[in-house]
Amino acid sequence: MTTFFTNLSLPLAACGALLLAGCAATGTGNGGGPSAVKPEQLSGALNRVSWGVNLSTYQQAEKLGYDTWLEQQLHPAAARLPAAAQAQIDAMTITQKPLVQLNQDLDQQRKDADKIANDDQKKAAQQAYQQELNRIAREAATRSLLRDLYSPNQLQEQMTWFWMNHFNVHQGKSNLRVLVGDYEDTAVRAHALGKFRELLGATLRHPAMIRYLDNEQNAVGRINENYARELMELHTLGVDGGYSQRDVQELARILTGVGVNLGATAPNVKKELQAQYARQGLFEFNPNRHDYGNKEFLGQAVKGRGLAEVDEALDRLSRHPATAHFISRKLALYFVADEAPPALVERMSATFLSTDGDIAAVLRTMFTSAEFAQSLGRKFKDPAHYVVSAVRLAYDDKVVLNTGPMLYWLTRMAEPLYGRQTPDGYQLTQSGWASPGQMTTRFEIAKAIGSGSAGLFKTEGPQAQERAAFPQLANALYYQSLQKTIAPATRQVLEQAVSPQEWNTFLLSSPELMHR
Repeated sequence: MTTFFTNLSLPLAACGALLLAGCAATGTGNGGGPSAVKPEQLSGALNRVSWGVNLSTYQQAEKLGYDTWLEQQLHPAAARLPAAAQAQIDAMTITQKPLVQLNQDLDQQRKDADKIANDDQKKAAQQAYQQELNRIAREAATRSLLRDLYSPNQLQEQMTWFWMNHFNVHQGKSNLRVLVGDYEDTAVRAHALGKFRELLGATLRHPAMIRYLDNEQNAVGRINENYARELMELHTLGVDGGYSQRDVQELARILTGVGVNLGATAPNVKKELQAQYARQGLFEFNPNRHDYGNKEFLGQAVKGRGLAEVDEALDRLSRHPATAHFISRKLALYFVADEAPPALVERMSATFLSTDGDIAAVLRTMFTSAEFAQSLGRKFKDPAHYVVSAVRLAYDDKVVLNTGPMLYWLTRMAEPLYGRQTPDGYQLTQSGWASPGQMTTRFEIAKAIGSGSAGLFKTEGPQAQERAAFPQLANALYYQSLQKTIAPATRQVLEQAVSPQEWNTFLLSSPELMHR
């Protein structure tokens, strides 16, 4: 980082030094009981609850009052995106084709490619198939970013990212590039602010999760413990949740028969088990593959009876005190501080248990706490929060034509959507994202956005379209609110800017803009 800035002008060098200093400018608040966010903290609270404060969000919350705005975020109505953003989503293949049909079409393309005798033609057809998988996955990522940028239901979109990270799947495995968009939309986003038990069940029944964690290979006499282990360690109880290796083995037995069926025909199920067969979309419970023996899970008996065993196990996991604590702590880690305040976590856990895992109620306990209010402006942004918040601040509700630069930036900073290979998800604390290399990249992104040269308003392809759009950062939001949070050293750097583009770059790369 030091070398990078030595060749720049004095203001740029000063800005770089500030940016690096900003990496250390974090802390946590210690608080007691619940308290409302103070009026002067409005932009800071919006910056935390949303994907990043912008003028439109600030004006809306100021008009409604923060408490009313927050309640609308916790219990949102159906989102209406700007017409230009919705039109992009409506044109997508993942919007126009149901998952079953999309999978069938792509599977047929794969089979047709495999049948080609000519080696060169076969290779070209297989490459075309892979490119189509990539295109479908990119559509999902683009839709996700458009919603993050422009949905009025900002908390729902943040929680969708949070749960996608919590129930992580990697698009690079098998045909998950076809599945991941539907997984995000129907399994995760639809339940992001609802009951944890329903969310847990939706992820378990989605082919993306089943395939990613190998449960389609889990059958009686051929047990695969992968999903059972992660279901307890990463999704519910946590690594210190009090379960044993025996519990992993017993849960794996419970999960036998839970799999996927990507074809058009059902398996030939034994006559006496046919009533047990279940299929919904690409999800399948095949009783031929299920272990019908009795089990003992988390100290209690589970009678062998098929798919109902899975629901019993999920009920037990979702209502366990260890799950309440594990989920509450992770939410506090994401929204409050890298060292989650223990007292706050306990209050959130109590809410989780008393409301049967009502996610919105747990979030309300957190968002109305003194610890939350005292932490504002101190939580370091991971790459996704930095990129999305910068574009929201720079362009407000002006809809980008091309999310490609944003996807590229996230890949450069090692946090691409659906790109985490291991099931633990991306790190939620500063230590994973505050390296000098990361900061250099953020400065380059700030410069691209601040100068208006990022390519966000130029489409790709032979008939590319371009729309003029210059970032408006020195606006009413800055002068009414953000300016009051800027440290004297940052103001000094901003005053040295010789052009609006340079001023934008300095602001977007300032320590204050690295935190939320």
